[in-house]
Amino acid sequence: QLCEAKASRSLAQTQQALELQQAEAQISDMVPKKQFEQLQNSLREEQCKAQHLQEDLTLQVQQICRQLLRTQVSRELQELAVEQAEGLEQSLRSAEAVLAERVAQLKDAQVQLSRNKLLIEDLHEENRGFAVALHAAELKQKSTEEKNQLLEEQASALKQLIGTITPTSLS
Repeated sequence: QLCEAKASRSLAQTQQALELQQAEAQISDMVPKKQFEQLQNSLREEQCKAQHLQEDLTLQVQQICRQLLRTQVSRELQELAVEQAEGLEQSLRSAEAVLAERVAQLKDAQVQLSRNKLLIEDLHEENRGFAVALHAAELKQKSTEEKNQLLEEQASALKQLIGTITPTSLS
């Protein structure tokens, strides 16, 4: 559109210049000099206005180009932000899945620990029973050993007594 506008403007300026030359040629023959000068002044004013309009148009085109560039950059930044957000969302889902799996593992471990704790408590109770039984067995063994020692002493005394009685009775 900008190129078409520039081409149209150039064509219009060329046509205007040709028309001006033709008009000058016709006017010089037909129009008085004072009126010719007024027309020339009007023409200069119109040319100044056209130049100002051309400058304004150029500025507007530049502004539109800058705005389009900003819009394009903004769109690209938005697309990048959307991609990053999608990537972060995917990472979050992965992290949540890993955490859910870890939570399940920890719950299983906690259940196993509870079972182990109960087993340990049962083993402690059993161990206490064994310790009491062992202590009772040790006391019984000690008592038995003491009785055995006493019996051995009595047997030894009897042997001595029999040894003393037997040779005397034989003689």
